[in-house]
Parts: sequence; C-alpha cells; structure tokens
Amino acid sequence: MAEQHYLAGLDLAGRRVVVVGGGTVAQRRLPRLIAAGAAVELISPSVTPAVQGMIDAGELTWLPRRYAPGDLEGAWYVLCCTSHREVNVAVSEDAARLRIFCVRADAGAEGSAVTPATGEHDGMLIGVLSGGRPLRSAAVRDGVLDALREGRVDDRSAVEAPVSRRGEVALVGGGPGDPELITVRGRRLLARADVVIADRLAPRELLESLPPTVLVVDAAKIPYGRAASQDAINATMIEHARAGRFVVRLKGGDPYLFGRGFEELLACADAGIPVTVVPGITSAFAAPAVAGVPVTHRGVAHEVVVVSGHVAPADPASLTDWPALARLAGTIVIMMGVERIAAFAEALLAGGRPPETPVAVIQNATTRTQHTVMSTLDKAAEDVAAHEIRPPAVIVIGPVAALGRPGS
Repeated sequence: MAEQHYLAGLDLAGRRVVVVGGGTVAQRRLPRLIAAGAAVELISPSVTPAVQGMIDAGELTWLPRRYAPGDLEGAWYVLCCTSHREVNVAVSEDAARLRIFCVRADAGAEGSAVTPATGEHDGMLIGVLSGGRPLRSAAVRDGVLDALREGRVDDRSAVEAPVSRRGEVALVGGGPGDPELITVRGRRLLARADVVIADRLAPRELLESLPPTVLVVDAAKIPYGRAASQDAINATMIEHARAGRFVVRLKGGDPYLFGRGFEELLACADAGIPVTVVPGITSAFAAPAVAGVPVTHRGVAHEVVVVSGHVAPADPASLTDWPALARLAGTIVIMMGVERIAAFAEALLAGGRPPETPVAVIQNATTRTQHTVMSTLDKAAEDVAAHEIRPPAVIVIGPVAALGRPGS
C-alpha cells in the first residue's frame, strides 16, 4: 500500500514560488498561488493568453526563457508545469537537492508534494487528496462543497451563542427561475440564513432545500395584484437583523435591476445594519438567451436598452423617452411589460420603428413552463393575447428577435 501524503497548509504570502511552464496547467495553478499572496516567478519561453493577462496585471514575474540550473535558489515551493518530461525531471531533482517541496504536474507521484482538489466556502479552504486519483478527489471536494452550500452540513460554530451574533442582511439575486442559475455565493449565503424573505419570482426549489429551522417570509410581490409594501419588507429585514439573525432577501433575477435592491440597502444602512449585495443573473438577458435570442449580435445590434414596463408611455410617472427608443436600431428589452405591450408597441410605431420589427416574448424563462411567442411589432399585442401570455415574461424588440426559437 502506497504511503499517504501529509496534508498541510502553506503560508506562501510574500514568499518566492517558482512555476516552470506557462501553458494551460500553469494557467489553472497560478490563480490560487496569486490569491495566497505568493511572490510568483514564472519561467517559460511562452505563455497562454490568460497567463499573459496575469503578467500584464502585475500579478507575477515572468522570465521568458527556458529553465536553467540555479533558478530555484531562494524558493519556498516549486511547480513543474511543462509538457516536457525531461524538464520536469530536472526541476524536481534540483528541488530535491535544495530541499524545496516540488509538485510534478505530469507525474504527481514523482514529486515531493501534490496539489489537492480545493474549493472555498465561507472563508474555509477545502482540500482533498486521494492517493493519486485526482478525479476521486475532485468528486469528493464537489460533494462536500455542495453539502455546505445547501446547508446539509452545518459549518457554523456550535458554541456560538445566538445573542452574540451580529445581525446582517444579504440581498441575493436568485436568477431567472431555474434554481441552478443562482450564483455560487448566493447559494452559500442562503445556506447560512436564519430568515429568508422571498419574492414570488425567487426560485421556489431553493426554499425547499432550507433546513426547517429557517423562517421563510413571503414578500408577496405579485405583479398587478396583492403586494407587500416596501416599507413592510424593509421593516421585516431590519427587525430580524437587529435580533441578531442572518437575513437573506431572496429576489428573482438581479437585486438592482428593477428589483428595489438599492432601496432596501439604503433602509438597512439607515438602520446601521451591514448589507452584502450578491448580483444575480438577470432575466433581461437570460430569458432571451435560453430562447435562442442574443440581445446583441455582430452586424445586427450594437446596443441594448432595458426598460421597465411598470408604467405606460403616456403615464406622467414614466421616465422613459419612448421617441428616442423608437429611433434606435438595436435591441429593446422590456421587463414587466406584458399587460401594457399594446401601449409600448404603439409608442414605438409612432416614433418610427417599422411595423415588421421582430418581437420575441419569453414567458417563465428557464423553467419547465417556458414558452416563447415570435411576432412583429404591429401584431405583438394580438399574439400575446392569443397565446394567453401572463407575467413573468420578457419582451425583446429588434432584429435579434428574429433569431429565436418559436415555442421554446
């Protein structure tokens, strides 16, 4: 039976680390070394474009030449990342002579150190070694990280007294609907929550995975119907945070794109509550994408404008210059506009947009009930009514809409 490695954490901050080879293997290894604060010196005749970007940003020092004896003097750690075995052997032999731990990317068992499969969760670095079976290490790492992010493993201190905890709020964008489209950070913070205040458009399946001890508050912001006042939502966040709880305000899409996220941040700031903002994948771009509509496309659209459909063009409260939008040749994405699509189409037609301008309307994007209606500006309101399209739906107006997939 092969001897197991000794797993340890190295403090490389400010210490010289030599990486030999500037290809794709180095490209994968360098970010972690840079994040650890290592003084990285890269030796390679050539580098990949991604590595060149790190060099240009001043994150490491590049010696554009082949490895030579003496290059390891003063190093604390060495990584052999070339595709040439003879070079890697020479580097590892020099490292052994100098008593410097050395990783062989091409033959892990022949180096004096190995790189574990790693991942981060809430300030913790998770590392897994499986005796030369990297796929197994990666699978176990992913399983542990998923369990932590989903709250199936509680990583919070059992001895931490609830009264000593400082209340906080996280404004988390849940994405367009599919629960897998929330960001990694959003999923991680959701797993830490004591209280979740959720919009109707927040991915419902995410709430099912929460432990039973988590209090879920329905914000009940239903378009054109029953709605919880924003003041009540703000007050609820602040009340629970002041009681020492970690509050996640879970929204559909992105908190800052017509999601009133900044209003909630200001309310928490006025109350002295720390706030973390986690951007989400906005349905303004995700909904068209999953329906096969690129909101920009080379030679077709050079601009995209996202507009709130909450008020009609003729409403005194409207802040949108509809005649200016009508003069654009690119893409207009209208959010929350299904109920007023006839008024929006009329304003754009009156401003000069051609009647045959393609329109795509995507309902319940990224969910099992997703449905797309393809139309033109002069017929969009009629087709939306015929297909009984209801919110949530995203309206895309412009030449790119013709690229979509009907019925998707």
